[in-house]
Amino acid sequence: MNDVPASTPQPAATRLSSWCLGLGALAIAAAMALALATALSLKDFPGGLDVAGRGAVKSRVIARDGTPLSFTLENAWNDTDGVALESQPPLLVRAFIESEDRRFREHHGVDWRARGMALWQDVRARSAVRGASTITEQVVRLLHPRPRTLWSRWLEGFESARLETLSSKDQILAFYLNQVPYGERRRGVAQAARLYFDRSLETLTPGELLSLVVQVRSPAGMDLRRNRPRAEQAIEQLAGRLEAEGALTADEHRAIADRPLVVVAAAKGPRAEHFVSHVLEAARKSGGAPPASIRTTLDPFIQRRTEEILSSELERLARRKVHDGGVLVIDHGRNEILAWVVGHRLAPGQRPEDAGRGFDTILTPRQPGSTMKPLLYAMALEQGWTAATLIDDSELSESVGSGLHTFHNYSHVHYGPIRLREALGNSLNIPAVRTLKFVGRERFLARLHDAGIHSLGQHPDFYGDGLALGNGEVTLYEMAQAYTVLARHGRYLPLSVLAQSDGARPETAIYSAEAAVLIGDILSDPEARTREFGSGLRFPVQTAVKTGTSTDYRDAWAIAFDYRHTVAVWMGNLDGSAMNGVTGSVGPAMVLRSVFAELNRNQETRDLGAKTELTSLRICRRTGRPATTGCESMDEWFLPGTAPAAEQQPQRIRAPDVRLLLPTPGLQVARDPRIPDELEALPMQIAPVAGLTAVEWYVDGQMVSKTTEPKYSWRLEHGTHEVYSRIWTADREDAYKTDPVRFYVH
Repeated sequence: MNDVPASTPQPAATRLSSWCLGLGALAIAAAMALALATALSLKDFPGGLDVAGRGAVKSRVIARDGTPLSFTLENAWNDTDGVALESQPPLLVRAFIESEDRRFREHHGVDWRARGMALWQDVRARSAVRGASTITEQVVRLLHPRPRTLWSRWLEGFESARLETLSSKDQILAFYLNQVPYGERRRGVAQAARLYFDRSLETLTPGELLSLVVQVRSPAGMDLRRNRPRAEQAIEQLAGRLEAEGALTADEHRAIADRPLVVVAAAKGPRAEHFVSHVLEAARKSGGAPPASIRTTLDPFIQRRTEEILSSELERLARRKVHDGGVLVIDHGRNEILAWVVGHRLAPGQRPEDAGRGFDTILTPRQPGSTMKPLLYAMALEQGWTAATLIDDSELSESVGSGLHTFHNYSHVHYGPIRLREALGNSLNIPAVRTLKFVGRERFLARLHDAGIHSLGQHPDFYGDGLALGNGEVTLYEMAQAYTVLARHGRYLPLSVLAQSDGARPETAIYSAEAAVLIGDILSDPEARTREFGSGLRFPVQTAVKTGTSTDYRDAWAIAFDYRHTVAVWMGNLDGSAMNGVTGSVGPAMVLRSVFAELNRNQETRDLGAKTELTSLRICRRTGRPATTGCESMDEWFLPGTAPAAEQQPQRIRAPDVRLLLPTPGLQVARDPRIPDELEALPMQIAPVAGLTAVEWYVDGQMVSKTTEPKYSWRLEHGTHEVYSRIWTADREDAYKTDPVRFYVH
């Protein structure tokens, strides 16, 4: 039998030592693991406390005076409403330190006394139930957001100590005051002051300042609009502590308690959504990262007043089926946009803030009607015509495809030979068409492009002679831009929406200064427009005014400029429906008058300016020639070298060629079975010819009539026919002959 030796038991002291060594090794390993995990989890501050532009995804747009036009909640930081620490109200700074971090000036990032008490409570609850974060730790939490856990608190302590070695106490406190979160996603005390009181920090009462402090503890729980009693209780407690510390006197404390807080409704700035969209789109196209803030040229007061004026006029014209409108106000000295107003008449149930929503009427192409005419007549003046040139205002028809278009003045009255000043002043259509023939479609369209009107992108023949009458669609923005060229004595400067630090923007001469000044004089002459407009469109300050109305009352325009401002107004319906007889002089002109009254209120106004570029001559009103005894006379302005001499004949516009206006080539004529055949006739007409004595009308090679008028009615006969005319004038022995035209009668 073999004996097995028994194991010798270890002494208790040896076992305890081994256990301690193992526990120590485990602790060392745990400490090393904690140190490694901490080192790997800590974040640095590569940009310090400078967050300007960091994380910006959308720019904030502000007016020329700093009024917010847009408020973006998409950016990570508030880098548009920062206030330097020395500019913060001292009571506000003292109250924040008292409320959030009483030993802020003493610790080095962590208040270990407060942290110890808070940590004990957190451990017992196994979650972060108590704050005690210093202001520095709160800044770290803003810079390095993490879930609210014990581990996060551990890391924030180390990072806070690191931050205090990189930044001063004042820098940390200033960052905190400008970035601390509030309700409705606002950041910083300045934004909170605007949110609740619509005032700047320096204007707030002590009670209002303390309300900003207590809300930081719980932006939702102490919101002044939703939980006012709880917030007021916290304000009272904080005021008591500040009095005990000597930061408030007893009287100041009592005043806070006795003076109730008046929280305003959410501030509503001017409705400039479409303007803001235009600004942001321009910034996007310029490339690069979006700037945190964009200062614009918009004037908040002018914007609001113009909104009110347009809304009021849209309501007044509601019974006349007017729903939409737009107004652009420009300081044409620097061509800066002061107001960009979009108006849509409110439907039942809509709120006032909905009035500016919908399509942007400033950028929607519409037919400008007669507002196109001044741009045309300015070219005619450059090409040798004068304000005294006689233009034939008689019936005018032009072929359009296989049909015929007859031009009419708005009143359907023809005035015969009429001076250019009156033709433009009274907005007569037929003289404008004849002027276009003199200037040339191609040249006129090219000039419009130079003046900033780029919506007219078709070939000149697409618009035809209707180009003179505004049959092509353009935007209110483009027309306003073009009128600033006239207001600026012929110089083109692109409209600006960005506040400029200097005036070094290039200009381009589009019209001669003399022609632009003379057009301004004509448009500001009330006497020049009396035939069609009577005594309307008079302004207290000399103002060049032009109205326009498109076919079937679908668009009504009025554009004007005085010594400083250019204002453009459009009214109509964006759905294309017609208004009930509303013209440019009925609706838009009333808006013009009210807007200019606001612009010139309490201002030292002046006229459009001395016409030093022009020469003056007394002329006969009827003939446009130098005045003689026995004629009704007036003073007229002329471009240098264009004034008529006494022996000159009146300047009369001749037709550029001899031709048939009606019938047009390929015209299809259908007889009406309800009308006896002997009563049906086709009107035939030739273009106007100076000195006309007789017209011979030939149909199918046979002379069917001879008239002394430029028109003839031919009795309809079934079949294919060909017509031409022989035209006799007083200044030649032989006759002109028109080209033959074939037409069909069914």
